[in-house]
Amino acid sequence: MTRRRWIADEVSDNHAALTNDHADHLIRVLRARLGQEFDISTGIVVRRGRIVTIQEGRVDFDLGEEVSAAQAAKVTLLLAIFKFDRMEWGIEKCTELGVSRIVPVIARRTDAHLALAAAKRVERWRRIAAQAAEQSRRAAPPEIVDPVKLQDATRLAGRLRIVLAESEQQTLLREAVASPVDGEILLAVGPEGGWADEELQLFQNIGWISASLGSTILRAETAAIAATAITIAEIG
Repeated sequence: MTRRRWIADEVSDNHAALTNDHADHLIRVLRARLGQEFDISTGIVVRRGRIVTIQEGRVDFDLGEEVSAAQAAKVTLLLAIFKFDRMEWGIEKCTELGVSRIVPVIARRTDAHLALAAAKRVERWRRIAAQAAEQSRRAAPPEIVDPVKLQDATRLAGRLRIVLAESEQQTLLREAVASPVDGEILLAVGPEGGWADEELQLFQNIGWISASLGSTILRAETAAIAATAITIAEIG
C-alpha cells in the first residue's frame, strides 16, 4: 500500500514534525496513532517517518531510510494575475503536474484591485501549493515568489523562454519544446484578455519565443494547465 506523504514543518537531524493545522488534520481527520509510518519530505529528500509523539497541534516523527522521489521539472511558470479563485485552481493543478517555480506577474490587463491585493495572497498560494504537492507525492512544493511587474519578470534567465500568444500563427508550444533542453524552461501565460501588443513586443525584443496552444481560445487557468502538461510531457 502506498504511504501518504507529508512535507515537514520542522526538521532536525533524524527527526521531523508537523505542526498547527497540518498536524491537526493528521490527528483528527486521519486519526494518527503512535508507530504509524508515512513518507516525510524534508524539503531536500524524502524519508520514511514513524510517529513517536502526538499532542495538540503537533506530531513528531523519527526519520528512517530515504525513499525515492521524482524531481520537479525545471519549468518556471510566469502566471499573469487574474481572478483569484481561478488562479488558485491553476496553481494547484500546475503544482500537481510538476512545475518548479511560479512567478505571479502584474500585467497591463491585470485588474487594478487584483494587483493591489496580490501581495496579501502569496501565503495562501503557498499553502495551496504545499497541499497539492503532498497530494501528488512531490518531494517539495514549487517556489512561489512575490508578485512582480512584467518588465522584471521578462528578465528572468532560462535556457528556453516561451510566451504563449493567441496571435501566434506558426509555432505550437509542443513544437517549441520538442528539442531537448538542458536547463530551465520559462513559460509565460497572460491574464484574462491576453497579453497587450506592447507586452508581446517586449517579450520579442529580449529574445522570448512566441508559441500557441492552437486555435481554441482558453481561459487563463486552462492555458496554464495545458501549457504545463504539454511542456512536461515533451521534456520527459
